Amino acid sequence: MTRLGAIILSTIILAVIGFASMLSFDHSPKQAVPPRDVAAASEPPAAASRGGLRVPVAGVSRTALRDSWEEARENGARGHHGTDIMARAGTPVIAAADGWVEKLFDSERGGITLYQRSADRRWTYYYAHLAGYAPGVREGMRVRAGQVLGYVGDTGDAGAGNYHLHFGVTRMRGGERWWQGEDINPYPLLARQPAGR
Repeated sequence: MTRLGAIILSTIILAVIGFASMLSFDHSPKQAVPPRDVAAASEPPAAASRGGLRVPVAGVSRTALRDSWEEARENGARGHHGTDIMARAGTPVIAAADGWVEKLFDSERGGITLYQRSADRRWTYYYAHLAGYAPGVREGMRVRAGQVLGYVGDTGDAGAGNYHLHFGVTRMRGGERWWQGEDINPYPLLARQPAGR
């Protein structure tokens, strides 16, 4: 066999071994993973289990909310992971639950954003497209439900004049950071009427 033939044969053998290593021969049954909404409903944030999160935009009623979860974005390239709450520019954005400010961040999509961790550390609440933060808001500060965090704006990819708050909820597992976690639909948590009302 020529040297060139040996190189070609070696390359083919390595390619076959590489392909075989990508195959799975495990035929054990796989456990079905429930859709995110179903999984989230089985373990809502503590504030939600007591009757729902606060609507995070001052003056907006629960009945004014619309479920925009998984609506097409970027010409269908991705689904929407949050609830958009329409309001006038500068309307106060308030904490949906008790917790603390974990991260203040400016991003291309979200614009001026705030990530709030829940008091039990198991949830993150995401506030995006803000016009700015309320005076004194800083990372690490404790917040109470209803406390002003910022103001409705149109920053990021909201589009000029499209004033709204994008509100997201993420379920966190031990050790996960503000940008990690599993997105769940916040609409059912926001639309739920508090107990006794």
